[in-house]
Amino acid sequence: MPTFNANHYPYASRRSAVFANRGMVATGQPLAAQAGLQVLQAGGNAIDAAIAAAAALTVVEPTANGIGGDAFALIWHKGQLHGLNASGPAPMAISLDALSAAGHKTVPKYGALPVTVPGTPSAWATMAERFGRLPLSRSMAGAVSLAQDGFPVSPMVAVAWQQAYRNFTREFKDDHFKSWFDTFGALDGSGRAPQAGEVWRSPGHAATLQSIADDNARSFYQGALAEKTAAFVRAAGGYLDASDLAAYRPEWVDPIRANYRGYDVWEIPPNGHGLVALLALNMLKGFDFSERDTLLTYHRQIEAIKLAYADGLAHIADSGHMRVSVQDLLSEAYADERRKLIGARAALPAPGEPPRGGTVYLCTADNEGNMVSFIQSNYMGFGSGLVVPGTGISLHNRGNNFTLDAAHPNCLAPGKRPYHTIIPGFLTKDGEAVGPFGVMGGFMQPQGHVQMVMNTVDFGLNPQASLDAPRWEWESGNKVSIEHTTAEHLFRSLGPAGLGHEVSWSGNQLGFGRGQIIWRDANGVLCGGTEPRSDGCVAAW
Repeated sequence: MPTFNANHYPYASRRSAVFANRGMVATGQPLAAQAGLQVLQAGGNAIDAAIAAAAALTVVEPTANGIGGDAFALIWHKGQLHGLNASGPAPMAISLDALSAAGHKTVPKYGALPVTVPGTPSAWATMAERFGRLPLSRSMAGAVSLAQDGFPVSPMVAVAWQQAYRNFTREFKDDHFKSWFDTFGALDGSGRAPQAGEVWRSPGHAATLQSIADDNARSFYQGALAEKTAAFVRAAGGYLDASDLAAYRPEWVDPIRANYRGYDVWEIPPNGHGLVALLALNMLKGFDFSERDTLLTYHRQIEAIKLAYADGLAHIADSGHMRVSVQDLLSEAYADERRKLIGARAALPAPGEPPRGGTVYLCTADNEGNMVSFIQSNYMGFGSGLVVPGTGISLHNRGNNFTLDAAHPNCLAPGKRPYHTIIPGFLTKDGEAVGPFGVMGGFMQPQGHVQMVMNTVDFGLNPQASLDAPRWEWESGNKVSIEHTTAEHLFRSLGPAGLGHEVSWSGNQLGFGRGQIIWRDANGVLCGGTEPRSDGCVAAW
């Protein structure tokens, strides 16, 4: 475990770090964390607990994920780190020509066109089959109960739900969106989102989860659920076919890493953009950082992220379509070259040429050494706005991340996976697990990973203090959003009259990501932190 002071909380916090030695589950919603802990206490391992919490989150935090989304995992099991890519490809019937002929310049945000094959149920089944101790029916029982019996909506979930409801009321006029309102409206039928503390339930969601649990997701991909999902998307003008679902398999992948001051930081390889975090850390390790809250620290972090994103957005695509290798992008020589571009003032980023060679996050740990970093998402909150009637299957809109530029490696193509924003992280040192970490939230995620790693490794913050610390988010060009808890002198000095960043204050509680961290020390003691900007909870024993 990194060296830190467990009693040092330099930032305003509602929480203390949590310590335990038998097991730990950290999520953005207390009922999901408890579902995972109950599975640990029933004899399950960290993998079973991750599945339990993930399935529960589709119920208790539907504003950020669902059964019809994608997932990624980093799993530490018996001294080895395994990566799982459960993101789905574009339908085989879709094409760039078809969308261009219909007048689209970009893939739409909502509706049937951005719907790709959902990978989340396959992630649960695949993890349980390879590493789990309990049957899927036992791990998912808590989620089924929450959907069937109902639960009181938590405060920050209620805020996101109300925002989505207002937005969708303006956006969605087509009959195909009716099922979203039928599924996610308040139970009294008053045409609004549920409020904090108000009970909400979804029997259709419960039935779908039970079906997935009973047959290890086979019905979702090859049975009645698959047929119903494909027919609904087709009727809404999309291209998803039952054959796309039947052909889908998640992929076990080799995680990629960068060494940062003696710690190995691990990410899932493309099509995910964890590579962006590693590119930034490779540049930043060439500087010395003595204090976190200084102008130079903020400036160099922001500039490194801008350069890393310039490369990521230019080069990241489905792995088989990338034109440069991950190894070349992560080379020390390339990091040295890019680091030289970080000057004294803000600069507009451009991609380099390397030498050729809406989301929920959770983490779990058990007393056998297993640890899981898991993330799943529908993207942009509720995703496409399409819900398969009577099933609770809220379909994601990951296809929106494709470009329609035929010259770009991330161009839309049949059977191709899009550039993906959700990324689990993991930290090791000298071949031993330190633990999982993640910061959910669209394009904030690599930026959150960089800030969390540096908070821990450079500045010695414990997991909770690391999550409490003020955050910033680079948006585009020289535009940077700064959290209101940041010192005003840093904000002013970063601005146009100072270092040239176009900074703006932001009070959006949902805008700077929502993270979880679990570290394990040499004696097996676990230390967990959870997000103060959400309803987060660390459940432990």
